Amino acid sequence: MFCQPFIPAAKNDVKQGEFVSMIIDTSPSMQAQGNDQSLLDKAVEEANGLVNIYPATTQFKLSPAANSLNKSAFQAATEQLTVSGQAAGLSALIAKGKGQISRDENGQTFIFSDFQKNDFSPKSLAQIDSAESVFLVPITQNVATQNVYVDSVLLDDAFVRRGTDILLRIRLRNGGQESVDNCQVKLFIGDKQAAVYRASIGTGSSTTTSVRVRIDNNELQRCRVEIEDFPVTFDNTYYFTLQPSPQIRIVDLAAGEPATQRLYANESLFSYSKSTPKAISYSKIEGANLVLVQQPRVDAGLRESIKRLVDKGGSVVIVPPAITAGRTSYTQLFKDLGIGSVQWEPAPNGAPNLRDVATPSPQNPFFKDVFAARNRQAVMPKVSPVLRWSRSETDILRLQDGDGYLASFNSGRGTVFLFSAPFETEYSDFTNHALFVPVMYRLAMESFRNDQDPAYRLNQKTVVVAVPEATDNTEQVFKLTKDSLTFIPVQRLQAGELRFDVPPGMQIPGFYQLIRNGRTVKTLAFNVDKKESNLARYSAEELRTLIGKDYPNIQVYDASGGQTVAAQYSAERIGTPLWQYCLWAALACLLAEVLLLRFMTRRKTVEPMAVAA
Repeated sequence: MFCQPFIPAAKNDVKQGEFVSMIIDTSPSMQAQGNDQSLLDKAVEEANGLVNIYPATTQFKLSPAANSLNKSAFQAATEQLTVSGQAAGLSALIAKGKGQISRDENGQTFIFSDFQKNDFSPKSLAQIDSAESVFLVPITQNVATQNVYVDSVLLDDAFVRRGTDILLRIRLRNGGQESVDNCQVKLFIGDKQAAVYRASIGTGSSTTTSVRVRIDNNELQRCRVEIEDFPVTFDNTYYFTLQPSPQIRIVDLAAGEPATQRLYANESLFSYSKSTPKAISYSKIEGANLVLVQQPRVDAGLRESIKRLVDKGGSVVIVPPAITAGRTSYTQLFKDLGIGSVQWEPAPNGAPNLRDVATPSPQNPFFKDVFAARNRQAVMPKVSPVLRWSRSETDILRLQDGDGYLASFNSGRGTVFLFSAPFETEYSDFTNHALFVPVMYRLAMESFRNDQDPAYRLNQKTVVVAVPEATDNTEQVFKLTKDSLTFIPVQRLQAGELRFDVPPGMQIPGFYQLIRNGRTVKTLAFNVDKKESNLARYSAEELRTLIGKDYPNIQVYDASGGQTVAAQYSAERIGTPLWQYCLWAALACLLAEVLLLRFMTRRKTVEPMAVAA
């Protein structure tokens, strides 16, 4: 027993001074419960047991960290691991960890993960160096489970209007292996419960429920969807925000009383103002969402203001003049906006020749819900173009002969919408047509851009939000805070737009405050990656089939068969020690000796001795 005999292993890979790399998946899916512990706890337990079979001089690396650790330091580091909402997928972990093992040191890599099918693939295996010995250890649940999560929350209208019903569509999906019946779902707007209902979802399928909600003030609302679903709970809450949309600021540059004045001035959704050629407010122009240009000529100062507006992301609608005297100024405006492909038609000798506008396709997103079901062909307006262009970003309306009537052009960060015909009655009857109102409303709505998305993901690389300009000249450093946590992300502010990288330490989903100089600028909602909620995983046998004969350096250990990974590795690559059996044999012999002495020894009869009286 003291000589410690053993049966030699078929493979002997453990050498003095070896480097061993361990990759432990800490993505949110590892929070799922196994038999009596989470998958992450099981992975840590297996990894810590494995390091004990290596020689004392072995150095370990816990990927993606690059520093080498001894046994005790490695085990201490694994005990600090927690599930992170921002953790990279397994493929990304392998990509970061590859090449850490030196080929000259006969490197080994162990990968502990649940091996989700939507993340791990043969492409991931192709990233592994063929000189490394790689061991895949799937940590899986022994029983099928269900998992309902929020796939997305959608709004039917881009505008969140205060005091009116908002149709909110909640799409639920089942990422587990069992169907779900009567799962309870709750919707909260702020601190108030707005709706509660039950949903049944089959395996791998989804369902969408429409809920009507109402916001009665202009404040941003912190919203969430809560799902009662067990045993997988890390994705039971989905966070998002709803911000009532401000009025769309429209500046109309026109002489007299244009038809657009009656159109926009009576709608509460728009903040409409008109400027005449003699009284132009350049500050209003640069602060508008949409500027309509329909005046005889455009001077240099106005052209500069319009250019600054589109550079910041604003929109401009240009209606060409009927008179030819101002064409030169408009030509210069087209060049300044980068749409030099526009040409003027020759002036007509007599009355303008009116041409029919072609019926647009109902499938065009611009005309969504504009055309109702009809049995006869709609009567379209007639126009006489004074402009022609060879190319555009999008042709919204065309003439029947193929020429453009209304098109959009990208300019800077904004958009230019251009009509080919004036609105005067001799050139067009468009302002009296039924299409006039929906088309002009849609142009205004196209100019509106949300300052932020309702929700973001913790694994996003970059987040872009619009922020108001600072009122002081102090250094503008933005911070993200949640309760007692504060993060300073890598950031860049340009033209009122903030771009920042999600800090590595942000691991908890929820609401975060974007703060500048001690003041809250935005409230942002962050959630875990929805791919983590799909619990379809590779089993050990499926991984072996996936590997096949293409990767001889990769082996799979099954941690769910009752035998630990350390025991499997030791038996295969170190050998089977026999001293334990010697010890048990010695104890058995001692027990047998005791039993023999106790029960098998014959007792001698002692004869009585005579005693003298």
